[in-house]
Amino acid sequence: MPVKRVVFLDYLRVIAIFMVMLVHACEQYYFGADGGFLIASRWDAWWVVAIDSACRAAVPLFVIASAYLLFPVKLKDGNTWTWLKHRILRVGVPFVIWAAVYNWYFDGSWLACLFNFPAATGGHLWFVPMLLGLYLIMPLLSPWAEKASEREVRCWLLVWLFTTTFPFLRKLCGAWCGAPNFGAVPFLYGECAWNGFGTFHYVSGFIGYLLLGLYFRKFVGELSWRKTLSAAVPLLAFGWAIVAGFFYFRIANYGATYPVSAPYSAAVDLEMSWEFCSLGVVMTVIGYFMIIRKLVADGAFYKRVILPLSGASYGVYLIHILVLVQVIDWFKPSLTTPLAIFAAATVTFLISSVLTALARKLWTH
Repeated sequence: MPVKRVVFLDYLRVIAIFMVMLVHACEQYYFGADGGFLIASRWDAWWVVAIDSACRAAVPLFVIASAYLLFPVKLKDGNTWTWLKHRILRVGVPFVIWAAVYNWYFDGSWLACLFNFPAATGGHLWFVPMLLGLYLIMPLLSPWAEKASEREVRCWLLVWLFTTTFPFLRKLCGAWCGAPNFGAVPFLYGECAWNGFGTFHYVSGFIGYLLLGLYFRKFVGELSWRKTLSAAVPLLAFGWAIVAGFFYFRIANYGATYPVSAPYSAAVDLEMSWEFCSLGVVMTVIGYFMIIRKLVADGAFYKRVILPLSGASYGVYLIHILVLVQVIDWFKPSLTTPLAIFAAATVTFLISSVLTALARKLWTH
């Protein structure tokens, strides 16, 4: 018997993958040609921060979708390896192929992908090893997830939510210790130069999104639009304010006037509030997920548009950087910043979807 589709997850994949396009289109406005941090004007800064901050939920939404469908793991024959093999082959084989393509295209070499994803692409392929790592741990946690009560899951989520404040706590500790410009102190709760495994190491990171997917599926029933929006809108508003505010106002640390130019490390520092497992992003993720969960229309638009785009989303993720780096130059010189970002993201999304659909047809034939 075929498995019944969870309709809202198809909408989620389409929305989330378009968010990814927007995030990477925004990067064209705060990275210079040499890879350093460069924002040309306050206008660019405002739009980049506004749009990118609204879209940082994209990758966590994909993780929640996987958790909602797969966690706890259902083993048909009791064989963990059978489940893992299916997942690893389905996700890992395309990743290996595209990692080799990117390494050859940007670096002229395939050897590096034996050890890591190709960073020369902008690093977007980091998502796949992270997802494969979650697949490896899902069977281990599934017996607990099957039996856990709502109170238990809530308690673990509260611990995890505390860890999402760590990017800010590091800055706060830096300020208390006298570091300039709220400089970061890298060690918290047992971490040190020779030990990165602090107290909360094993209950932090993307594992929290696994728990969120589990929590929503097991314990959060159908909510009315009124209840959904009354919770989701404040989460989105306050979450966006945290994500955007910390980035925008800290740009002044690297330049009093525009254009602001600084080493690549400045972008890493400024993206503190954009970290996928930071508090503001988590708030927006929950808000988006609650709203998207209400999208259950499965008529003609869903079948003809949403369903095919959802099926192509992984392929679009893998290929889109190759398209975007060409497309952005079509719009950047002639359109205002927000229009260029949305135009480049939309065209990249459409071209990547068509290419993915063609590749799937060739593969199946």
